[in-house]
Amino acid sequence: MAAKPSRFNRDFRDSHPQIWESFNALAEKCHNAGPLTERERRLVKVAMAIGAGLEGGTHSAVRNARAQGVTDEELVHVAVLAITTIGFPSAMRSLSWLGDASAQSKDHKPRPKRV
Repeated sequence: MAAKPSRFNRDFRDSHPQIWESFNALAEKCHNAGPLTERERRLVKVAMAIGAGLEGGTHSAVRNARAQGVTDEELVHVAVLAITTIGFPSAMRSLSWLGDASAQSKDHKPRPKRV
């Protein structure tokens, strides 16, 4: 089950229902087009949003991933993996976005484990 859309998305859905329906139909077809499991798809979408530098996209992807049982520890691991791909500052930015999304659903922020 997908997480509840943001107020902005609900407003857009209400004002442009045909576009919203078409977008969601495309999203569903893309989402189910391959062999990845639901959890894998959700982790990939978090990683893509982080890599693209999309704060809102990361928040949305995190909400959807959590709805599929992805843990804070797994989400932090995605951000840590980003260090060598998109750079340390960008990965740290993504960690703050994970914290934002966590604060919206819980009272704590995910923290990277010491290694």
